[in-house]
Amino acid sequence: MLHGVVGCRIIDSPRERLIAILTNAFVPCNGRFPFLITISSIFIGSIATGFQASMLSTLTVLLVILLGIYLTLVVSKILSNTILKGIPSSFILELPPYRKPQIGKVIVRSLLDRTLYVLGRAIAVAAPVGIIIWLLANIQIGGISLLGLTATFFDPFAKLMGLDGYILTAFILGIPANEIVLPIILMSYMAKGSLVNLEDTQMIGTILLQNGWTLLTAINVMIFTLLHFPCSTTLLTIKKETGSWKWTILSFVLPTVCGIVICMCTTLLWNILV
Repeated sequence: MLHGVVGCRIIDSPRERLIAILTNAFVPCNGRFPFLITISSIFIGSIATGFQASMLSTLTVLLVILLGIYLTLVVSKILSNTILKGIPSSFILELPPYRKPQIGKVIVRSLLDRTLYVLGRAIAVAAPVGIIIWLLANIQIGGISLLGLTATFFDPFAKLMGLDGYILTAFILGIPANEIVLPIILMSYMAKGSLVNLEDTQMIGTILLQNGWTLLTAINVMIFTLLHFPCSTTLLTIKKETGSWKWTILSFVLPTVCGIVICMCTTLLWNILV
């Protein structure tokens, strides 16, 4: 997702570059795919067995991706007709002159401009959030952790989305990286004081089912995994690329509002039909 934002630099039109940056979050990044695949394998794959289970899981993840692509087109159209009106520009791709690669410069620029810079941005948010997660999980009031109290606060709203308070809290605390959302959920359910990282899909499924997950929960979790705010590193990159907190906040709000609305609609339809 971060590289997608940076890749928008090739777009000459500032208006169209902004549209591309703002809708970048509608397509899942590498950090979201493992979570999508895990949930799909546990809840969708369990409907069948063998090869059919694998196909069902794969098709479900593919449908989620297609939903993201469709929303990218819809939201882009809305933005281009409202706050980012303008005349569409023609696309011109200029090929740079071919030169012999300079290995030294490539390594140095990759290390300094990308790896260290991105790691610095991630650490700047990950360290404080890591401390907050530990404090929430280990400080108790009246025998209930602060994490539990936070989840209880969010639970009524989360129920409207077909989720629960712990899931919604995990997404909020997972802003440094999407990879930690599932470990936070497992930590919350297992009442552990630190992040839980399980590799056994069957065990993960058992824990989720024991804590009230249904097929509706899994569907809404997959939708919200696709449609929620970008990670902190991506948001900081958007701020750098656009030079404006206004567009950074909008890039945060757009996918999140879409995710909330679609999850609420899915839950409403499920309750009516099932």
